[in-house]
Parts: sequence; C-alpha cells; structure tokens
Amino acid sequence: MLPRRPIFSRSSQAWCLVVLLGGPPCLGAEGAGQAGREQLQHAVFAGATGNPLTNGWTAWFPDWAPARLTPEPTDKGLRFAAHDQPFAVGGVSQTVSGITGGQACAIEAQCEFDGVTRPHASALVRVTWLKGGAPLHPAGVLVRGPALNGAEGRFADVLVAPAEADTARLSLEVKWPGSGTVTWQRASLRLADPPPPRKVKVGTVYLRPRDSTPGRNLELWCAQVEAAGALGLDIVCLSEAILQVGTSAAAREVAEPIPGPATDRLGAAARRHHLWVVAGLIERDGRRLYNTAVLLDREGQVAGKYRKVHLPREEWLQGLTPGDAYPVFRTDFGTIAIQVCYDYFFPETAALFARQGAEILFAPTWGTTFADQDGRVEGRNLFRVRARDNGLYLVPSVYDGESLVIDPLGRVLTANEGRTGVFWAEIDLNTREPLWWVGQWRSIGPRDRRPETYEPLLTDPTPEALP
Repeated sequence: MLPRRPIFSRSSQAWCLVVLLGGPPCLGAEGAGQAGREQLQHAVFAGATGNPLTNGWTAWFPDWAPARLTPEPTDKGLRFAAHDQPFAVGGVSQTVSGITGGQACAIEAQCEFDGVTRPHASALVRVTWLKGGAPLHPAGVLVRGPALNGAEGRFADVLVAPAEADTARLSLEVKWPGSGTVTWQRASLRLADPPPPRKVKVGTVYLRPRDSTPGRNLELWCAQVEAAGALGLDIVCLSEAILQVGTSAAAREVAEPIPGPATDRLGAAARRHHLWVVAGLIERDGRRLYNTAVLLDREGQVAGKYRKVHLPREEWLQGLTPGDAYPVFRTDFGTIAIQVCYDYFFPETAALFARQGAEILFAPTWGTTFADQDGRVEGRNLFRVRARDNGLYLVPSVYDGESLVIDPLGRVLTANEGRTGVFWAEIDLNTREPLWWVGQWRSIGPRDRRPETYEPLLTDPTPEALP
C-alpha cells in the first residue's frame, strides 16, 4: 500500500470540542476504565504478529524525501528513527467510520522514548474529525500527553465529536526526534460517555473610591465581595492596592502583613458566601514592602499570594521590592494564577503561568484597559492578546478603563461598560475551541515552542539596543 499524506481543507471552518480529564486513565490490554469496545484494527504493535501497515494502519510522511521518517515494525512496537536527519517527520493513521455528532471517544496511546530530548514535542496523537472524507478542521485535535514514566509515554483523553462528524481519523505522529527514537506500542479508540462540564462563575469588580480613607476602602471592597457572594460566584477579582486607591495615604501607610487585618475582614466575607477572592494589597514583610495580590479560599483563609515582579518607576521610588516567583494555585475548580498591573506589559509573565498549567489568570490592575486610541494599541487589546497568546482566561479588575472577563480566544465575555459593581461570566474550563487553521492553541503552542532558540532573552540587551 502506498503511503498516504494527510489531507487538509483550507475551506473548513468547523470547530471541534475537546474535553480534558483530570489525569490519564490506566492503559490496559482491555482498555480498563473506558466504556465500549475497541474501534481500531491491530491496536497493539508491541509483540504483535504481522505488519500493522497491512492491518488497518496507513503510513504517511512529507513529500521531501530527506525529511521522511519511515515506520519500522519491531518486537517492541512501531519504531521511528531519524538516523541522519534530526528534523524528519512521519507517522501512521487509521480511520474509524460510524462516528455520530456529540459522540465521545476515549483515546489512549503508549510509546517508548529513547534519546528524545523533548518528548511532548516529538510524539503527538491527533484526532481529525471528518465529514464525507473531508476534515472539519485542518489541524484536528491533539490528545493529552505524554505523561512520562521513565522512558514510557502515555496519552489519554476524551474527545467529543462535533455535530457534523461521521468519521474519526487517529494519527500517531513523530516530529523531529533528533538522534533519538520513538516506538509506538499500542493505541486505542473506544466509544465513551461524554464527561460532565467544568463550569465556573468568574467575576471581576469595577470600583474606584475617591476622597476616601483606607478604612472606608476596606468597607467598600468587602461590600463587593458580599455582592459577588449574593450572585453565587465561585471567585471574584478585586483590584490593585485596594486600601490605597482614592486616598492620600502612601504605600508604607497602608502596608500590612499577610495574613493581617485586611485579609481577616475580606476572608470573613469570603467565608460567609463560600467563594474565592483575589485582592491587591501592599504587604509589609519585615523591612520590605511588596505590591502583593492575595488569594483567599472559600473558608476565608489565605491560600496563596503573588508578589508583583515588574515594578514601574512610581513604585520603586516608594521603596517597594519586586517579587521573584510565578506561583500557580490549585483550587476546587481548576488551576489559577495572579499577576499585578504592570506585569501585563511583559509577555513572559502570562507565558510562565500558562506553562505551569494556569487556566485562569487574574489581574488586579490600577490601569488601564482603554480601547485603542489614534491607532495605538492600548490596555484592552493587550489583555486580549495575552489571553489569546497563552490560551487562558484573563480577568483584570481595573481603575481606568473597564474590568473584564476575556476568554482564551481573546473575546470579551463581560465588561462593566462604565458601571460600578460586580460583573461576571460562567465559563466551562473543559471546553476547548480551536483557532482557525492552527487548532487549539493551548495544546499546540507549547509543543511548537522552540525554547532552545530563546537564550538571548535570558541576557541583557546590548547598550546599542537601548534607545
């Protein structure tokens, strides 16, 4: 059988839905833990008799012969080795017909790595939904993985077919293995029950006190937490330096330890309404001051804090110390992170949070989210781009512009539009929408990233490069 290349349709704009599970299920000979019978032919490569390329699977590789990886059947499985071409690619695929729209498919695969430096970028499992033989989206959907256990890599996911689909094509792909090898050992596609959604009610606050005092501010912000609780939100984001804004107080005059009086008051409101709260405070820790955002859990306890890393001149002139870490926080609904104001000017900040698994990035911000002015890109679009760049939800609470909830494609789900109060959206963290042509960015971007080429970012620019 002649090798077949993937068929991509540039005209297709259909979207597909991906649902990521909390962790990969165990992969067993009978597909333990997954409903339905095996849909693939010759699903086990390791130790199998016969050539899988004559038993349901079709090899594919690029037109350019020097960049081809050819599958080699071995006792351990279907082996791909680049030999003298480290940037070669290749794979095998199989189609499963009879898929109906809305049908969930449990996908599993297992491979072995030998000498591969970036396993998550070099071994890919892809499902492409088709209708009448044509892809509904040219990039398909990448299956979650590989989870590594020594040299073994395991992929597991549950994907839901879009309404138009009648066929699924499963591809086992190898990309740029360098001097190493990838050996596919088995794969599985079974019909399954769709997993439940993971819905979260996410809120942001717009409030700008004027001619106020730190004590009055705290009362106003606690009232917003109460309002968020009355709305049944899971989490609400307050803004930056909430005790200082609109007062004549200096940063040192509103600085408190964390935990401290302000977190106690905010925490009491969080506990009454059983919701998470993000709030910006000036933190005093010994002889140092930090611009800090604190995370309070549903019981009103301090669950974590983030110290602003990038400080503008207005802050370091007051003696504030920059933070030096990018923590993420595990909540009962997902993984979140927090940045503070000026951090959003630096694309590395959101990228560092996303690579650690953050699904929602909260952003207490003094300003601004103004719309573009005179053709210049302003804060509103910068926040949208940060969300789109990293495939995460971004939730700024600001004093200048609008407080927003932005989705992973950069769409504004809610905005205060000049009003004061709590503004929210219900999101489903299990829904994954693809970018046109590229695919679902949160899964593709980290695999296509080239960190080995980014070393110049870790050094200071030359004097000549600075204006």
